[in-house]
Amino acid sequence: MKNFSLCVLLSLVIAAHANPIITSTDSKDEDVVQNYLKRFYNLGMDSESTVQFKTISQLELKVSEMQQFFGLRVTGEVDSETLEVMKKPRCGVPDMEEYNTFIGRLKWHTNKLTYRIESYTQDMSVAEVDSAMQKALQVWAKVTPLRFTRIYSGTADIMISFGARDHRDGYPFDGPDGTLAHAFPPPRSPSYGIEGDAHFDDDETFTFHTSAGYNLFLVAAHEFGHSLGLSHSKDPGALMAPIYVQRDVDSFVLPQDDVKGIQSLYGPNPDEPNPTGPSTPDACDPKIKLDAVTSMRGEMIFFKGRFFWRSYPLSPNPEQHLIKSFWPDAPENIDAAYENPQTQQVFLFRGQKVWALYGYDIEKGYPKSLSIMGLPETVKKVSAVLSDPDTGKTLFFVGEYYYSYDETKKAMDKGYPKMVADGFPGMTGQVTAAVLFRGYAYLYDGSVMFEYDVVSRRLFRVLKASYFLNC
Repeated sequence: MKNFSLCVLLSLVIAAHANPIITSTDSKDEDVVQNYLKRFYNLGMDSESTVQFKTISQLELKVSEMQQFFGLRVTGEVDSETLEVMKKPRCGVPDMEEYNTFIGRLKWHTNKLTYRIESYTQDMSVAEVDSAMQKALQVWAKVTPLRFTRIYSGTADIMISFGARDHRDGYPFDGPDGTLAHAFPPPRSPSYGIEGDAHFDDDETFTFHTSAGYNLFLVAAHEFGHSLGLSHSKDPGALMAPIYVQRDVDSFVLPQDDVKGIQSLYGPNPDEPNPTGPSTPDACDPKIKLDAVTSMRGEMIFFKGRFFWRSYPLSPNPEQHLIKSFWPDAPENIDAAYENPQTQQVFLFRGQKVWALYGYDIEKGYPKSLSIMGLPETVKKVSAVLSDPDTGKTLFFVGEYYYSYDETKKAMDKGYPKMVADGFPGMTGQVTAAVLFRGYAYLYDGSVMFEYDVVSRRLFRVLKASYFLNC
């Protein structure tokens, strides 16, 4: 059996210290950390010494590798956020620094591949499993010259099976949640017989269309990327990112990062040589137009499409994540967001619906109608919201106007709406996002941002929309 663990090179030097790197005192959490780092970051496999890799400095190194891969704050300590990522359902293939392809650029040397489904899950009908697998392979065929033919006996290039725990490939599954599936890269010389094969954990609940459980098409499409030679991607929007994220299956289009990766191995589809998939936004794009900006428990959150960035006061670089990876039932492409400083709830707005977030959870009973905010029924959407904890006022921007809501009285102030240009002199466009930060109000108009004194409403500066994103 080949050693499927692949080394990651990390250009960080971390000083050892006496403090524990796991901030949780739960022994189960310590086991989670140890098992995660052993499985996905080669903890204990970099050295023949069984003592050296258990030292704090070695653990710090592996924790830092993991944090760097996922775009987290690189501290070498397992804080609550790092532990949260470690507990998310994911692929069982280790993470690597080479984000596009496996080391050695493993690939099939033919464009005509076969696949065979050896066994099925009882969660779905045979027809549903067949359809999910075929659709998952076509994701890759659509952007490459690869063509897949199903066979019903003998050995195929890609053998597909469901199994639980020890399923006789040397890499046992771990029960419900955790590792969902794994796959092996194309063969190298010598061959071990399991290259290209994809195995799915039968302890999971796989589904065809519903949001409950794990969508088999999404899991399979990811695993077949490994079967064809792709490793894990650091791009949080990529299909080949290691964490499972629920996506709209019916409208799924392979992200551009995955297109580039697979075409680097096999070239483009001759019938459609230049496919366009969704790209992950660049925080430093000079033309970036943010959907919404809000504070959240001392952080700043910037929303764009399916993504958001988290900016910490002491961190030089913001973290980028998929919205669905934190809040699976939250909307994407939102219109506005703001934090209620009294309740620490963050409200998301899209159209005539409102969602309330509390940490990693969506409050029960949401989404609710936009009318709960006290806005008149004629308002069909808001473009930005600005909340001031000192005055207890929350401003709702709607086109060229804005309304003022009294958080204490739970009612709209009289005399509104007012013109934005009157309340914020110098603001000539429409407010597309807004946030209060360190005593200043920041109103966004597309790719620019206007800085106002929150009391006098005096305009100080006009800045790029990416100003707070360390660009």
